Amino acid sequence: QVHVVESGGGLVQPGVSLRLSCVLSGEIFDIFDVTWLRQAPGKQREWVGNITDEGRTNYADHLKGRFTISRDSAKSTVKSTVYLQMNSLKPEDTAVYYCKAARASQVYWGQGTQVTVSS
Repeated sequence: QVHVVESGGGLVQPGVSLRLSCVLSGEIFDIFDVTWLRQAPGKQREWVGNITDEGRTNYADHLKGRFTISRDSAKSTVKSTVYLQMNSLKPEDTAVYYCKAARASQVYWGQGTQVTVSS
């Protein structure tokens, strides 16, 4: 079993930065991919980017350069944290941000964290 918990969301003004955290715990030794997605009000869930177990990252084209995914350097098989650094936030970044962890046979979702960008 893998538990996924996101945190770090909140109400921020346009232009600021925010870092979200995704804590994975449990039997994470074979998790090969962690993906960030978001869902704005009234819209479909949108893929933001991902990081593989080898550290490779991929991003949605329109978010490249503003969003960065990284992971902590601790080598643990029971707990790991993946970050989503978001810079120069815009009102259109307002959404619930979700983290998804994948192993070969299963995926695990967090409950999401709300990010609201507004002046």
